[in-house]
Amino acid sequence: MAPKRPGKTAGPRAVATNKRARYDYDVLHTVEAGIVLVGSEVKSVRDGKVQLRDSYARVHNGEIWLHGVHVAPYAYATGFGAVDSDRSRKLLLHHRQIAELGIRTTQEALTLVPLSIYFKDGRAKVDLALVRGRRRYDKRHAIAARDADMEARRAARGRQRAED
Repeated sequence: MAPKRPGKTAGPRAVATNKRARYDYDVLHTVEAGIVLVGSEVKSVRDGKVQLRDSYARVHNGEIWLHGVHVAPYAYATGFGAVDSDRSRKLLLHHRQIAELGIRTTQEALTLVPLSIYFKDGRAKVDLALVRGRRRYDKRHAIAARDADMEARRAARGRQRAED
């Protein structure tokens, strides 16, 4: 078995992330879903030519569809590889998971938002989150809590270095 190259991390590497989602929403639950891509879209996603901003997912007729994801056309695709870059893409989940997410989004007024797209064992996956929207004061509170936590970690690290 060949040794691992230095600098390479084990496990899936995120191709695209939706950083704004964790700021705008409270993440209640996450689920990993497969994403159906067509031909040249896979190469474009591998190149990182994906934008998740303002994207969301909806349950429709027992299937989950991802809307608002922009996958740039692959530069070297010819003829048949031309696909609409802003089309809706189907997500792959078990029927029970789809039913549960559908019920929770309608009854509890929650939203499905993709957090990241990555490759796992050669297959494109989406980290889909069930979220509740934050209000402006919630966002300020979250920022203050994060800053306080960061300060506490810095202080603990400083004490630890002083003891050594």
